[in-house]
Amino acid sequence: MYRIYRYSRMLCFLLAVAILIPYSVRATANSTASSSNNSSNSPVEICYNQTYALCATARCFMLNDIAYCTCNVKHGKSISGSFDYGRNKNICTINAQGARNGYMVSLYSLPLVLLGPRGNKAMYTCPGETSSGVYAQCDGGVCFRSSQGQTFPGYNKPIRPNQIICACPVTVASPGAASGYQIPGPYPCQRSFFKNCSSTYSNTDTGSTVYSGAPQGDIYALSRLLYGYTPDFNVCESPETATQP
Repeated sequence: MYRIYRYSRMLCFLLAVAILIPYSVRATANSTASSSNNSSNSPVEICYNQTYALCATARCFMLNDIAYCTCNVKHGKSISGSFDYGRNKNICTINAQGARNGYMVSLYSLPLVLLGPRGNKAMYTCPGETSSGVYAQCDGGVCFRSSQGQTFPGYNKPIRPNQIICACPVTVASPGAASGYQIPGPYPCQRSFFKNCSSTYSNTDTGSTVYSGAPQGDIYALSRLLYGYTPDFNVCESPETATQP
């Protein structure tokens, strides 16, 4: 979910790479990576037949200004903001390389739990005019395979084997913005969940809970690019339209 914050994203990647990947492996791209072969001018990259992390509905734990998010492990086709580094290296080659080196990357595909009428989650819209909360910008975040099935700070139970912890930079909303952002939450819509649009409840303090998010409308745009149509997402527009406390 997923505006490109290239420098923040690459910083998180480089920090994780320094820990996870030997230099000799970092220096080469994985020749088996499968991508759409988009030009360097394309704003997105589509990756095929890869295992990746889906963080579109993730809950996250703040630790030293980084959000550590519990994401779902998926396999298949996914999409991400495009960036190139080196020769013939992009987000798809980074993710493919991780299959042998203990990590994977957060990419986007359709989260079925957000689809009406049976999905139990919705996208909550935080208006730009008044919102001051924080959300995790997980597109391209690096995820650690060693976290699967293990305990992690901020979580009372072990991470499930089909889940993974991803390190994501955060975006701090500024009231008065021209447009808002969206975060995942429970469905049917709950008035009380809109408190997460405020820095009183959603902030960068270590120990805080934040959610993955994206600028308003990004999830629709990425879905159209990946699938060719706009899914029928559950959306909670405001506290006034919520049907639950």
